[in-house]
Amino acid sequence: MNKLLVIDGMALLFRHFFATSFRNQFMYNNKKIPTNGIQGTIRHIYKIIEMDEPTNVIVTWDMGSKTVRNEWFNNYKIDRPAPPEELVPQFDYVKEILAELGFFQIGVVGYEADDIIGTLAKHHNNITIISGDRDLLQVLAPGVNLWLTKKGYTEYNKYTEASFIEEYGVTPEQFIDVKALMGDSGDGYFGVKGIGEKTAFNLIKKYGSIENLLENIDTCTPSQKRNIENDMEHLLMSQKLARIITDVPFDIEEALKLSPFVYNEALTMDVLDSHDLSISRKYIERLEL
Repeated sequence: MNKLLVIDGMALLFRHFFATSFRNQFMYNNKKIPTNGIQGTIRHIYKIIEMDEPTNVIVTWDMGSKTVRNEWFNNYKIDRPAPPEELVPQFDYVKEILAELGFFQIGVVGYEADDIIGTLAKHHNNITIISGDRDLLQVLAPGVNLWLTKKGYTEYNKYTEASFIEEYGVTPEQFIDVKALMGDSGDGYFGVKGIGEKTAFNLIKKYGSIENLLENIDTCTPSQKRNIENDMEHLLMSQKLARIITDVPFDIEEALKLSPFVYNEALTMDVLDSHDLSISRKYIERLEL
């Protein structure tokens, strides 16, 4: 079976943009386009390829700020700040460059990159996922590995299904209910007021699921029972929002067919030179690809 590497493109682009933008290092190229996020993303992708040695590489993207979750809940991600003006031109430019480098990329309108990743993980059992989003812990399964970015291009918090269960004491599926109870302020949903991460984990460890928790709510502490009953609507919506969609409508077989990775040094260097990405060129030249 193909060894698939799936990359959360937006996670890398944002990560590397903010890693240098605070020093006003925007790395304008000879077209007067800032490339700091792009250069970090490209270097990161090639370094992962050197480390993981995949047969196939897919880069996934969010497609705009509105998704099906906004239809379910108007305030979903409503407080996310607008991207800095130096980052905006890099959204399309990085995709253009990656296409010229031969990478298969996919985004589906109405869905998040996490949903595409979750769909691929459900249908492929030899996969490494690169992201900074802990929400993806829920898609862990046999043969599915998640590397959460930690530092630079080489340090990750690496998870398998078994290591996640050992560390957290719940299954990846149960992690959805943990998220529903504690909420996610960054995504604009708040779960149950008064229940934080520690309590959420303890409740799911004890009851196994939100459904079982609600069936046995009289055995909770008085404050927990009160908080849950007061926020019941929020809880059920949070559970729906927290679950990554794993049936995004795209052709998985076609994606695998179009995504084999074969390193072409001459093409890579020509593309990087044509976009004045000398920092990326020097870095990639030293890799063993």
